Amino acid sequence: MTTIIIAAIIGLAVGAGVSWVLASKNNNSKAEELIKEAESKARSIESNAKAYKKERELEAKEKFLQLKNEHQQATRKKDKEIDDKFNDIKRKEQSLDSKLQHNSKKEKEIESVKNNLSKQLEIVNERKEHLENQISDQINQLEKIAGLSKEEAKAKMLDAVAQEARTDALAQQKMIIEEAKLSANKDAKRMILQTIQRTAAEQAIENSVTVFNIDNDEIKGRIIGREGRNIRALEAATGIEIIVDDTPEAIILSGFDPIRREIARLSLHRLVSDGRIHPARIEEVVEKTRKDVEQEIVEYGEQAVIDLGINGLHPELIRMVGRMRFRSSYGQNLLKHSREVANLCATMAAEFGLDAKRAKRAGLLHDIGKVPDTDSEMPHALLGMKLCEKFGEHPEVCNAVGAHHDEIEMTNLFSPIVQACDAISGSRPGARREDSESYIKRLQDLEKLALGFDGVEKSFAIQAGRELRVIVDSDSLDDKKADLLSFDISQKIMKEMIYPGQIKVTVIRERRAVAFAK
Repeated sequence: MTTIIIAAIIGLAVGAGVSWVLASKNNNSKAEELIKEAESKARSIESNAKAYKKERELEAKEKFLQLKNEHQQATRKKDKEIDDKFNDIKRKEQSLDSKLQHNSKKEKEIESVKNNLSKQLEIVNERKEHLENQISDQINQLEKIAGLSKEEAKAKMLDAVAQEARTDALAQQKMIIEEAKLSANKDAKRMILQTIQRTAAEQAIENSVTVFNIDNDEIKGRIIGREGRNIRALEAATGIEIIVDDTPEAIILSGFDPIRREIARLSLHRLVSDGRIHPARIEEVVEKTRKDVEQEIVEYGEQAVIDLGINGLHPELIRMVGRMRFRSSYGQNLLKHSREVANLCATMAAEFGLDAKRAKRAGLLHDIGKVPDTDSEMPHALLGMKLCEKFGEHPEVCNAVGAHHDEIEMTNLFSPIVQACDAISGSRPGARREDSESYIKRLQDLEKLALGFDGVEKSFAIQAGRELRVIVDSDSLDDKKADLLSFDISQKIMKEMIYPGQIKVTVIRERRAVAFAK
């Protein structure tokens, strides 16, 4: 409505303005036409305004109806949600009521059972008291019949069975000790067996001589040279004794240092292959071979370190590890032994939850003191510890190296692991050689130890000292005492003797019944 009024006012204003302009110019005719035109436009504007107003009113009504419908739908949705929540709450209340009723019923049942148990306990206590009174009466009657008090009868009974009980107790003690050892050492045995199976390596037997094979014996004369000058030059350059005898197609290289023997062997091989053998050429070849062997030593050390996955080892220690390749200990190659100990240590340390890499490092370096560049009077374990300290190894590694033969006190768990793994690698069958004299003496001591027990008639060490068979007098010992004797002998062997692996003790008691028919 406001729009229409404004449009009419505008139209009248325009018409009045136009009329005034026309009147001022005395052009009445034209003014009347303009007035009529203005009035026509004003009526048209008014008509349009009314139509526009009606259209807007219809749109407003439609919008109102739409909003009303949307509001009703939202209201119905909210009402439905409220009803659903109300029903859910009602169901939960019903469930809680049911559970409360069930719990109340259970409480009543528990209370009933409790009361029943209390009554039964009272009955049991009454019966127990009655039985105690009966037992007391019976003991009094027995004391009257026997003429002894309970304490006196107990003492006589204990004295009567003392000897039998002592034997049974010793047998039981043996069984308990064996069960305790089996239980305590079960994991340790499993661990040791697994580590030996994983890391058992082939052992090379090293000697103090090396055999150099040749194609024919004519080469021996060329090696000796005129008046022996070639062989003297070769011995002076290598420090190895070269034995040329009647052995067919072979020359013996003798020397305590395996590195020198290797240099001499390679030098001989190069000289024989080249064909030029004279003192100047010998010195040249030996020097070149010495450098090649030194490089080969470093390569052996690097390969061992890479194979074991050890990082950050000092180059000088790597070179010493390579020198182990040419050193033996009791016939066992030192590098193979050290690598085996390293793997054993890693496996065992992992089982104990320790740093396997550090244990492997200590195992590889534990015998590093056996390959110094210069001779030393210091024990190899302490010398190895000094070398490890010098080249920046961890204190735990240094202690493990120095303590694996008990020269110093062990300060960490890696030390006993290295010591145990060194013993495993060195004492398992086939790992090391033993000279015949010490072997025979060990077997004699083993038989002599068994003969020191009462009732033993004979003892025999068999299976290369891995079993001891003991023959006892059947009249002096019964079966139970024979069992105890085998246990006592095994304990004494463990305390007094040093031996590889284990020794089985078998006690044989034979009963012979002899009769004569006349």
